[in-house]
Amino acid sequence: MGFGMSQVLGIPISLFLANYWNWQAPFYFIVGLAVIIFFVALIILKPVNAHLELQLTRPIKHLLQTISNRNYRIGFIATAFMSLGGYLMMPWGSAYSVNNIGIDQKSLPLMFMIAGIATFAIMPIVGILSDRFNKFVIFTGSSIWMVITVLIYTQLPLVSLWVLILVNVLMMMGIMARMVPSQALASSIPEMKDRGAFMSVNSSLQQMAGGIAALIGGLIVKQKNELSPLENFDWLGYLVVVVILLNIFFTYRVYKFISRGITSIQ
Repeated sequence: MGFGMSQVLGIPISLFLANYWNWQAPFYFIVGLAVIIFFVALIILKPVNAHLELQLTRPIKHLLQTISNRNYRIGFIATAFMSLGGYLMMPWGSAYSVNNIGIDQKSLPLMFMIAGIATFAIMPIVGILSDRFNKFVIFTGSSIWMVITVLIYTQLPLVSLWVLILVNVLMMMGIMARMVPSQALASSIPEMKDRGAFMSVNSSLQQMAGGIAALIGGLIVKQKNELSPLENFDWLGYLVVVVILLNIFFTYRVYKFISRGITSIQ
């Protein structure tokens, strides 16, 4: 739900600040917000340290042991591919909407806000379903939904704002619905004594995969000038589909490992 809230507030606010002042304004806003969050966390949040009683090795050695654990690596790979699939197209959403679809720049905050509200609404529902039903089935269904919507999105002709908003909402539902069961499965992999190190590496891989995805997207997408349409954007969509299908395979291995309760993945 946190990512959905960022869609509701973060992107529209950033676009508003950039349009009203300059492109650096959202970054100043992030710095100010980060400082506030830092002190709130420092003062209010309580330390989570019960697991330290189970930890007998030094932190660096423990981290290396976690990374080298074969059982954990498949979870790391599944997380990395999940983030790759989600972030390959995100950096180009605004330029694609304006330059390729013909949407007015001032309409972008509205589009992202509506997509964010829909995402914020769907996340708790997916969370409840993930607790009640097979997480891998929900993940696979969400992934297939995302494949369909990505192929539609990257092949769109000139359409109205509301058609684009509808496609964005449907696509974001698939993107975010994948995250809930995927993270629930990943968090079930490590032993209690390794959970902190595992989730740390897992979170870092999400951020790294996002950066790599943006780099790959930049190598694929071409643009003659800042006002011209994005070229090869459909190729980016095909790559996203391949990444999603690979992600289903890796997540299936995570699911089988958890469901069998074995000590190693064959």
